[in-house]
This record gives sequence, C-alpha cells and structure tokens, in this order.
Amino acid sequence: MKYAFTNGKILDGSRDMQVQTGRCILVKNGKIHDIVSDTTDLSGYTKIDLKGHYILPGLINMHVHLAGSGKPQKKQRDNEKLVNTIMSTSLTRAIAYRMVAGFAKDELLSGVTTIRTVGGLGDFDTRLRDEIKAGSKIGPRILASNQGISVPGGHMAGSVAVAASSIPDALSHLKKSEQQKVDLIKLMITGGVLDAKEKGVPGELKMPPEMVRAVCEKAHADGYLVAAHVESPEGVRVALENGVDSIEHGAKLTDEMVKLFKERGAFLCTTISPALPYALFDRSITNATKRSAELTDIDSITGSIEKGKAADLIVTAQNPLKDLKALRNLEMVISGGRFIEHPKIKKRKQVEAELDKFL
Repeated sequence: MKYAFTNGKILDGSRDMQVQTGRCILVKNGKIHDIVSDTTDLSGYTKIDLKGHYILPGLINMHVHLAGSGKPQKKQRDNEKLVNTIMSTSLTRAIAYRMVAGFAKDELLSGVTTIRTVGGLGDFDTRLRDEIKAGSKIGPRILASNQGISVPGGHMAGSVAVAASSIPDALSHLKKSEQQKVDLIKLMITGGVLDAKEKGVPGELKMPPEMVRAVCEKAHADGYLVAAHVESPEGVRVALENGVDSIEHGAKLTDEMVKLFKERGAFLCTTISPALPYALFDRSITNATKRSAELTDIDSITGSIEKGKAADLIVTAQNPLKDLKALRNLEMVISGGRFIEHPKIKKRKQVEAELDKFL
C-alpha cells in the first residue's frame, strides 16, 4: 500500500498552479504521504512511472442525480409515475440500485473522484456511499442528500423528492434524512425544466418562504448545509433570505442577488460539466478540484495534491490546462487506494457534442 508516482508532471490544483517536474508523490494507505524530489531514496515504495504524463487531483462533480444518465430526452416523462413503478417491488428496486451504482462507477471511470448528490431514489445514495467506502462497490466518494424536499406539484415531487404539504411534513422528512445519515439537505424551491408543462413554470416559486426558513434553521442547528434547486431571481431571493447555503442552477445575477450571496456566505452551483467553469470563467476563483472541495467543506480531505490528503488522482497524457479534451482519455484513475489503468467507459456522443460547443 506504499506507492511512489515518479517521472510525472504535477498539476496540484492550487489557484495559480504551474506544472511541477522533478517531484515524486508518495502514497501510503490511500493518502498522500509526502511530495518529494525525484532523487529521494524510494526504498519500500512500489514505483509507478508516469512516463512524463500529467497527474492532477480527481475532479469533483458538484451536482449529480444518480438516477439519471445525463442523456437528453426527446420527450418529457412522468417522473413520479416512473419512480413509483421502479420502487414498487424488490426486483425493480434491485435493478434500479444496480443502475444507480453503474452511473456512479461511470463518474469514477471518467475521472470524477467525488460527487455531491442532490436528489435521488429513496436511500440509494447513502447506501451506495457506504458500500463504496467499505470497498464492496467501485465508485467515487459520495456526499449524499438522498431524496430532496419539495411540495405538492413542485419540482420532482414524488420522484427524487418528497412532497411536503406543510412545515411539519417538511421537518418530518428532514428528520428521516438525518436518520439516513445524509451529508446535506436538498430543497426544491422553484419549478424545474424537467417537469415543466409550459413556459415560465421552471421559475415559479413553489415552496413558501416560511417552509424554507424552518427547514434551514433546523438543518443548520443539526449541523447540515442546505442546497436549493432555484431557477428564477425570486427563487434566489427567497432561498438566500431564508438561510440556504447554495443555489443550484440559479438565475441571471443582479446587484441585489450578489449582495444576498455575500451576506449569506452562499455559493452558486451552475449545473454544467465540472470542466466547463474552468474553461470559461476566471481560473483564479473557480476550478473542478480544490475550489469545489472548499465549497463542500471537504478541502481538508481532497481537492488538491497536498501532504495528508486523500490520493484522489487522475493521469492524462496531455496537459488539460491547454486543452480540456485531454480529460476524455485518462491514463489512470486513483481513488481510495484503488488503481484503474486506462479506464474504459461508454461515451455518449450526443452529450459530448453539446459540451464541445463550450470548448
């Protein structure tokens, strides 16, 4: 369980990172033991020659629904009916869980070593999180929310979120989530694209402000962060004024919104490929590794190549700082002490074509 990654080009995930050469990453029991000169005596370590390739922190996907593949749908589905069917028997639940576990494995094989789930089927996400941690399943580290809290007629109500008709209902589900040992709480405050039946519905405020506040106050008292599905300026205002810690999706920013984000100390999670913010936005304040770890309060564990952190690493032949397409064909994924060389994954050409428009 002692490995030395030699002859590599290190991108450590820091704000102003530069390619580091002549350095060796020592890994012991799944953690980065040290980063030393390549001339250091490596007796006792199994040497992994990176052959001049690039080694960097595993990516962090901040917004995942493991019940879906991400493939665009030609027709809108009745998600509540579909989920009721899936969860109706032990056989269909087992099939669904296997599918969810498969999607999680796809994330890892794609170079994503940590995911944050924000709405899922029953308790599948925490269950899978624990099985991956125990080593009985292959997948990334999971920060899980399980089912979100919505309202009758609200976004994803009855599918990856429960429909709370009152504040006591919402608090009851919050208690259930805590009993399932979730890592965060998810609210569905406005309507959403996936279940909207007419124009304008995604931005409609669905959850009453007083319910948002009640859930946030109790969740914070119990030590949980609260993420919220929001797709309108009004939704952003209601969410931030009543205690939400992150806005998922969001709306066009205004000066008032920026002020609320600052006052609340909240962050915006834009729901596009984790690599795209790095490509399009100011690299000094956003990336798909260390900054994401900071926002989810796990930066002491992962997100950068530093002594004492988890050995969540990926290896690419080319420099992803110059061309993000280098991330499409990985040489190696290292996660939880597991090595996966030349990971193979079924690629979705339609999704790649859409993402190519941003590169």
